[in-house]
Amino acid sequence: MRRTRRNHGATFKAQVALAVVKGDKTLAELAEPFSVHPTQITEWKQQLLARAADVFGGMKAPSETPDLKTLHAKIGQLTLENDFLEGALTKAGLLSAKR
Repeated sequence: MRRTRRNHGATFKAQVALAVVKGDKTLAELAEPFSVHPTQITEWKQQLLARAADVFGGMKAPSETPDLKTLHAKIGQLTLENDFLEGALTKAGLLSAKR
């Protein structure tokens, strides 16, 4: 019999991950009472440990921090494109001049 996919809340995931970090029981011993596969427990533990520093105001990984120069350049490009298209549509009579 196939199980249906379950979506666990953040509180439940944290509870399970903290239980495995505590180290009192093995993955197999924790999997049964929580009704979660040991592989899923390992994944939640890794997520918890990777993000633990954020709780205390840690910095995000450099790959997750957006490059502001790139974002500002993109905003400028999109603004120019929007202005150009607005002018073209207005001249073609497809856009009201009063916006």
